Amino acid sequence: MADIKVPVEPFRIKVVEPIRQVTRRERETLLKQSGFNIFGIPAEKVTIDLLTDSGTSAMSDDQWAGIMSGDESYAGARNFFHLEESVRSIFGFSHVIPTHQGRAAERLLFGSIVKKGDSVPNNIHFDTTRANIEILEARAENMAAAAAYDPDANQPFKGDMDAAKLKKFIDKRGVERIPLVMMTVTNNSGGGQPVSLKNIKETSEVCAHYGIPFFFDACRFAENAFFIKKREKAYAKKSVLEIAQEMFSYADGATMSGKKDALVNIGGFITLDDDALAEKIKNLLIISEGFPTYGGLAGRDLEAMARGLKEGLDEDYLEHRTAQVAYLGGLLDQAGVPVFKPFGGHAVYILADRFLPHIRRAQYPGWALTVALYREFGIRAVEIGGVMFGQKTGKGKEEVYPELEMVRLAIPRRVYTASHLRYVADSLIELHKNRDKVRGLRIVRESPFLRHFTAQLEEI
Repeated sequence: MADIKVPVEPFRIKVVEPIRQVTRRERETLLKQSGFNIFGIPAEKVTIDLLTDSGTSAMSDDQWAGIMSGDESYAGARNFFHLEESVRSIFGFSHVIPTHQGRAAERLLFGSIVKKGDSVPNNIHFDTTRANIEILEARAENMAAAAAYDPDANQPFKGDMDAAKLKKFIDKRGVERIPLVMMTVTNNSGGGQPVSLKNIKETSEVCAHYGIPFFFDACRFAENAFFIKKREKAYAKKSVLEIAQEMFSYADGATMSGKKDALVNIGGFITLDDDALAEKIKNLLIISEGFPTYGGLAGRDLEAMARGLKEGLDEDYLEHRTAQVAYLGGLLDQAGVPVFKPFGGHAVYILADRFLPHIRRAQYPGWALTVALYREFGIRAVEIGGVMFGQKTGKGKEEVYPELEMVRLAIPRRVYTASHLRYVADSLIELHKNRDKVRGLRIVRESPFLRHFTAQLEEI
């Protein structure tokens, strides 16, 4: 078999945090206490934590230095203006409205323009985006191209929106019931796959034709721009910054969780040009987030995000970031572990229904895999399948499962080395050899929205 290139970290480690080893017996006890929900496991009881790449980054020395310059004034702190400059230089929109994280930005945007009975198309909505639409009694519609649902298709831009499908949907649904179209870059729910600039232009043209605002969910915009540079021939000589600027030139605004590509542990924002909508959002923000120049964040957090946005565009960092994902994915693929291909920007996605073919969808194979991975090896990952996206519909309230049943191994930025990833790969390979021992689960208690965060389950 071919050798897999080990990614070399483009940084030196200055501060370390110990990883505690936990016995299998202790992990078994913790699983039972948490209702077999890995969100309920204390972080100090986890050996390698791949639950999410959101807010789990290691900040740089420059970001930490910026934190010491935090201006904690209630209104008009200087760090807000630093953030405003960073966002405008990349995104190009006039209004910059900070929030404490991405889901707050989504809530404020949708709460300002989405009404009961509306529809919001996206390539594929992620969990909080969908929930923030559905809680308003509107519909979150997925419009990804067919390749997004084929884990074996070797296509470079499987995050693309199906522009023809979007146009057909608008004609059928009616412009007046579609307050905006969103595009998630990269497409988290569809294997972390990028969207091409060609498709961004096509989608923008459809929206412009109908006069519908076009917004990005931009939390991984830098990774998406890097893939465009690597995979879209016309942009090979462009910088990642130039590509990002062109991406946003085709949109009317964006929401962002800074906890991803802005390399911070908390923070987000909305950015747009529409003066009236911006005022409406700011008025709503004041009720729950704070004053519009801090949006629920300390001045030091605003500063860390202002600096992190620029660091996240560094091409040496992005080369390593995507190489880490490819390294882990390559080790698993080479050993016969079923994975979503090609590998995306922030995570490797295990095809849980293929990994555990003896467990029916109704017994949540993705969730079962996360439980087994923690129980046997202390590794925490997240299910992106039937528990997260299953929906009960119709008179009998039968559960409808998403097209893909996956487990996401999200790699925190600048946190783990190649040896950590090798341990993850070895663990999954060993688990795959003994997969027949893994049992399915049933839900015994759940909430109506975002049930995966708090659901209680039991093994069958």
